[in-house]
Amino acid sequence: MFKKYHSIAKITLVLVYLVIIAGAVVRMTGSGMGCPDWPKCFGHLIPPTEESQLQWKPGESYHKGQVIILNESLQVAKEDFTSGNELEMLHWETYTKHDYAKFNPWHTWIEFINRLFGALAGLATLVLAIMSFGYWKKEKGVTLLSWLVVFGMGFQAWLGATVVYSVLEPVRITMHMVMALLIVAILLYLIFRSNGNKKTYIYDSKTMVILSTVFGLTLIQIILGTQVRQFVDEQIDLVGETAKNLWLNKPILAFYIHRTFSVVVGLVNLYLAYRIYNLNLGLTKINWILSILLVEIISGMAMFYWNFPFMSQTLHLVLASLLFGVQFYLLLESYNADRSQKSS
Repeated sequence: MFKKYHSIAKITLVLVYLVIIAGAVVRMTGSGMGCPDWPKCFGHLIPPTEESQLQWKPGESYHKGQVIILNESLQVAKEDFTSGNELEMLHWETYTKHDYAKFNPWHTWIEFINRLFGALAGLATLVLAIMSFGYWKKEKGVTLLSWLVVFGMGFQAWLGATVVYSVLEPVRITMHMVMALLIVAILLYLIFRSNGNKKTYIYDSKTMVILSTVFGLTLIQIILGTQVRQFVDEQIDLVGETAKNLWLNKPILAFYIHRTFSVVVGLVNLYLAYRIYNLNLGLTKINWILSILLVEIISGMAMFYWNFPFMSQTLHLVLASLLFGVQFYLLLESYNADRSQKSS
């Protein structure tokens, strides 16, 4: 039972990261409004592939909640009916949550796949929570946190809906990302607690302080990065995709802080690695951190100097979430290290 729980927890974590990757692709391609309603897509469980499917037709069977685009507005069927030879508006009502009424098949299916990954991840968290009852007598905290993840995924889904209803308000997108990282942190803790083959690490209090500082700096970096991205998104809304070229003329203060912090984060991580190697603490995941950090800095430079080359934004965001996860797990390993073998 415990071994199965651990395996399911890891699968769930992978699915949550797939949701983060899909979300990053959605943001990079501007597909956030590919499905203008929620939880369905244009009122369908399987979204349309052609614009003609969203146009009114005579003699067509419509189901309640189905959406059509009419006069640059979304119209929602009030009930199941079959249309006559002429359009009768008494069967339709205007969608009121927003006035976005455009169809792009690529955007629609990219957003649909994002939602599909979200549904799979949600199902996995539910299975994990049910499996966690096996821990109730041994560790009630594991069961409670497992169910907290389920509620967290539900809250995350609600946040996703508010993102759509707000027509991609940047602040809501940031909240959506932060919630995803919180879910990642809880899952990593559950994976750590359910691991029956824990390695023995040497505890060092100063290293623990440095690692905690590094983790805090990473959180600050992620928040600053979302603020910079919010600014770019706002400029794109005003002047279009050319904003990616123009925003560097007058970048916000958060950009300069974010860029300077990247240097600080890099140096502190290097010092942390030096200390872990020098004291032989056994915390080998520092190698992952250094590798991720290197590629993260390179992707950030690429966005700055080459105006957001293809996939650079997605890579930057995904690497930030991976860095967060690995640092958090390393923090768990360090905190739970063997304190009887404290380093001098």
